[in-house]
Amino acid sequence: RLHATDVTSSSFRLLWPKLLSQETGYYSLEYAPRAQPARKRTLQVSGAQTSLVLSDLAPETTYEVALIPESNVHYFPPQTTRVTTLAEEISPVQVLISESGPHSFQVSWAPVLDSVATYQVLYGPLPGNSVKVLEVDGRQNSTVVEHLAPNTTYLVTVTAIYRSGKEKSLSAKACTQEGERG
Repeated sequence: RLHATDVTSSSFRLLWPKLLSQETGYYSLEYAPRAQPARKRTLQVSGAQTSLVLSDLAPETTYEVALIPESNVHYFPPQTTRVTTLAEEISPVQVLISESGPHSFQVSWAPVLDSVATYQVLYGPLPGNSVKVLEVDGRQNSTVVEHLAPNTTYLVTVTAIYRSGKEKSLSAKACTQEGERG
């Protein structure tokens, strides 16, 4: 049976049983948004294929998909399936570092999205691999990172954790100021 896997907001992979071979024909693949059947697209797919990725799709849209085996040997009925793409998941597009002092700086990000459950702010000195994590409520768009070493470059990564379980990240570098010389 024709079915979909790897569904995202803009693509999915179709899989189907091997009905044809290179020699015995090809497939016509038709797909359209269920609400707009006039926007149907048709692709020709080699008889040797048993999977195909459809991309450039609209988010949160149900597609009607029909796979029509065009065989010169047997008649195969069309295989159909219905696939709904996921909601658009936008990664943080900006990470800003401000109010940098010797031991702290502020991290803010945009946009703030309803689909985000929490943000994780990971930070650690460069070079190095000691990373600390701050959990921030999904409704907030900034946090202050404290207890830092002066005159140090930090790598800061903001990860949006979506209600769907997906994660998207964006990183920035931040430098703390020189401390008081005693």
